[in-house]
Amino acid sequence: MPNILITGAGSGLGKAFVTAYLKDPDNFVLAVDRRFLSSPAQDDLEAADVYRKNVGNDKPNTLRMYTVDVRDETQISTQFEDVKDVDLVIHSAGVRGLEHSVSIMRSSDVAKAETMDAVTAETMTDTFHINTVGTFLLLRSLIPKLRPGGGSKIIVMGSRMGSMGSNTTGGGYTYRASKAALNAIVKSFSIDSPEAVFAIVHPGRVESGLVAVKEDGAISAEESVGDLLGLIWRLGKEDSGKFFDRFGEKVPW
Repeated sequence: MPNILITGAGSGLGKAFVTAYLKDPDNFVLAVDRRFLSSPAQDDLEAADVYRKNVGNDKPNTLRMYTVDVRDETQISTQFEDVKDVDLVIHSAGVRGLEHSVSIMRSSDVAKAETMDAVTAETMTDTFHINTVGTFLLLRSLIPKLRPGGGSKIIVMGSRMGSMGSNTTGGGYTYRASKAALNAIVKSFSIDSPEAVFAIVHPGRVESGLVAVKEDGAISAEESVGDLLGLIWRLGKEDSGKFFDRFGEKVPW
C-alpha cells in the first residue's frame, strides 16, 4: 500500500490531491493542514467527519489526518512521530502574500496588492515564514520518514512567479521572492538527499482560497490535479532538482 502525504490538504489543490488518491483503495493518504474546520462552530471530530465525506473517504484505514501549522517548529517535530515509509510527499501548503490593506473586488485588483509601493515588511516576512522557512522545516522533518531504499518522491507546488527567467511583468514582490527562495531550497534538498526524487511543479493558475476572487485564466484545482497525477507518476531520478509545469515542460529558474 503506497503511503502518500499531502500538505495543504484542507482545501484547494491539496484537497483535490487527497480526493484523487483516495479513489485508489490501495493508497493510504496522510492529510496535513493547519486546520480542517469548514466553520468556526465545528469541533475537531465533526470537522474530521465532514472532511472525510468531502474527499470521498468511505473505505476504512485509508486516510489519517494531521493538524500541523508549518510556522510551528515544535508541531512539525512532534506530530509526525508515528509516520514512516512514505512513498510520496506532495507539498501544496502556502499563502499568496497579498497586502490585506488593499481591497480586492475583482481580478484586476490582485496586482495592486503586490506592487512595490504596497508591499510591507510584515507581509513579506509572514509569507517567507510559511512558503519558505516553513516548507524547509517540514520537508527536513519528513526526509527521515521516507521509505528506506530510495525512490520516494517529494513534489513541491511551486509557481512560475518564482521563476526569474519568466518574470517579464514585474510586481508580485512578496510571492515571487518566497517562491524563488523555495526553488533554491528544493534544489539543495535534491543534492543533499539524492536517494529521493525532488521536483518543483507549477500547477497553473489555480482557483483557490489563496486569492479572494477568481483570477483571469484560473483553472479549477481538479483540472490541475488531473494533469499533475500523470506527471508525478512519470517523474524519476533524472528529473530530481528540476522545475516543471503541469504538462511536464521545464520552467526556467
